[in-house]
Amino acid sequence: MKIVAFVPIKLNSQRLSHKNILPIAGHPLCWHIVNSLLKSRGIDEVYVYCSDSKVIEYLPEGVILKIRDKRLDGNTVKGFDIYSSFINEVDADIYVLAHTTSPFIKPSSIENALSHIIIGDNDSAFSAERIQNFSWYQGKPINYDINDVPRTQDIEPVWVETSAFFMFKKNVFTENRRRIGFYPYIQEVTGIEAVDIDEKKDYEFACKLAEIENI
Repeated sequence: MKIVAFVPIKLNSQRLSHKNILPIAGHPLCWHIVNSLLKSRGIDEVYVYCSDSKVIEYLPEGVILKIRDKRLDGNTVKGFDIYSSFINEVDADIYVLAHTTSPFIKPSSIENALSHIIIGDNDSAFSAERIQNFSWYQGKPINYDINDVPRTQDIEPVWVETSAFFMFKKNVFTENRRRIGFYPYIQEVTGIEAVDIDEKKDYEFACKLAEIENI
């Protein structure tokens, strides 16, 4: 069984300029997720999928650079097209798709999620934050009865995907065009592991949190 991790990266971004190479906790942002993947047991190869070879200057040793078509850098290109391109180029039984925007994910979380796919209980896994609070969607409560309000500790939790990782067996993607399969394992992440950086305020918050946590 071959297990491959890959991190799609472009050196500039729309919402936060040059986000992936901004410094955080002593390294460029993109360095952190790659480092965690390299330290995770069970992963055979770790790739960065980028159109610019200069990205290797910002990454830890041991990662494999796979050059992608510059057309995949377009702001309107969907993630699915990027993932599909990589999977067509690099064969594996299980893929670990990870993103630079979650720099503090721990190898232990990656390993635990991956183990559930390896032993066959699940066809996929993803990181998510557990929100146990009164939640609404499109003007209606989604996890409690408004006529019979439960205690907070008894409320049904809502799981919110984080961008840290999505893992899946190859056929989940190639046959069903999905990064989450039919029997997913949800890897709970909390605190600093749940941090996701998309905008300037997220980056500034993550930098402060890294200082507090002494990372």
